[in-house]
Amino acid sequence: MATAIKIKCLPEPELQFSNGRRDLDPRRALAANGPADHRGLRTIRVGLIGLAEETNAASAWITSMAAFRPARERNARRYRDWPGSEKALGARFEIDPQFVRTIDKAQHDRLFRDHMRAAEFDALVELYEGPMSSMFGDIRPDCIVVCIPDALGDLRVQNPELSAKERRALEILKSEEESLQGDLFAPTEEELAEAEALRTTAEDLLFRSFYRALKAKVHKYENAVPVQVLRRGTIDRPEDAGHSQATRAWNFATALYYKAGGLPWRPADLPDGVCFIGVSFHHLKKRGGHLVYASVAQAFSSDHEPFCLKGAHVDHDQRRDRQPYLNKDQAFGMMRDILHGYELRTGVKPKRVVVHKTSMYQPEEEEGFRDGAKGIVPNCDLVWLRQTSFRMVRKGTEEPWRGTLCQIEGDSYLFTSGYVPWWDEFPGAHIPAPLQIGSAGPTDIEARSREILTLSKMNWNSSDGITRLPVTLLFAKKVGEIMTELSDNVTPNPSFRFHT
Repeated sequence: MATAIKIKCLPEPELQFSNGRRDLDPRRALAANGPADHRGLRTIRVGLIGLAEETNAASAWITSMAAFRPARERNARRYRDWPGSEKALGARFEIDPQFVRTIDKAQHDRLFRDHMRAAEFDALVELYEGPMSSMFGDIRPDCIVVCIPDALGDLRVQNPELSAKERRALEILKSEEESLQGDLFAPTEEELAEAEALRTTAEDLLFRSFYRALKAKVHKYENAVPVQVLRRGTIDRPEDAGHSQATRAWNFATALYYKAGGLPWRPADLPDGVCFIGVSFHHLKKRGGHLVYASVAQAFSSDHEPFCLKGAHVDHDQRRDRQPYLNKDQAFGMMRDILHGYELRTGVKPKRVVVHKTSMYQPEEEEGFRDGAKGIVPNCDLVWLRQTSFRMVRKGTEEPWRGTLCQIEGDSYLFTSGYVPWWDEFPGAHIPAPLQIGSAGPTDIEARSREILTLSKMNWNSSDGITRLPVTLLFAKKVGEIMTELSDNVTPNPSFRFHT
């Protein structure tokens, strides 16, 4: 009996920019039209923190973004000239001396070394935290740039709060996670990176990084300012060793504009009143030495700013097929909290809810989510996305196009990566790997795939305009990493601006 195969190439979702203009490509559209929230020239006040040599270099580099920079990459369709911040974003980045904080070099050098003790690491983080929090007053910058040498950005130290027993347990989990990666069919670097990007790993608890620890400090303050880290290599790295200065300016300026409260672009065709939720799980060491999973819900809608909420702690033994899951009460509570957060931000209840998860729904989860939505939202779709060994090759020289949806005997595969026609390029080194998509209960898989494609263009931390994962799951690991640094009585800031 012949196998039924259905292949359809979904159209690339358009984005909306200034005055409702639409385009597929953020860099092209921003240069021609300006950002979605453009209302004339805007001055963005930037704060700087770092050693004197770092803040001087950062100040000169950020100031120079007002000028044109030519792209040096080969593909001019993908890598575009930087036209200057006023033409690209309708913004001027201003560094006011009152918002520049210089780190004492003698103190910095005394604390920073190759093999740091826990007390020295904490003191080094506090050395930056103090100046950072001093700008959280009534007179404040729009965003704070923390300028660090590359060695500090790479710094990792062992987590001293772990007991020998906990460390052994995490080492076992680390081996288990590595064996899970080994189970993948011919895993590419992209697939392994995706597996790591979806949740914190055991190694994230075994070691602490300076960047993660400093970002977590911001969440202690109710009146905090979003923080953007700028590594010295971004400024100084030769153009033949990475992206050109034009591309670095595009990415950094777009991220800075979003952190400062701007909206570079919005989805053009997502229906109003739909709340998209991403559910993820992260290793977390609870006080008392108990290892648990922290559940997190991330919400996105075209009606409001994205936000995330911390869910229930899930015992490490609450797993099936080595995957954590929510029980009925936990799923019910998470759904109610998200719906309440949506109504709080928009003033109305959503018309529909779509939940994204990276493992298949357990019966308890399905029942809890649906009960939580009952009486509040008319429709609730429970969609799962996961890695797969499925591959497809086009006849000829081109890889499968991004947006290709392949359905075989009830299984559906969506290529969120692949050949990009308006770039005339496949931005990858291997055969593109699709996401397998399914649902708990009936749904329109093609409609859900179109939504996922759109949500894969909502990463304002870059100007590429394309990611493999939808925004509902894209920042899962970043949120989880912040949570590993927070005590139980600290609630993460819900705004995505504090996690990217």
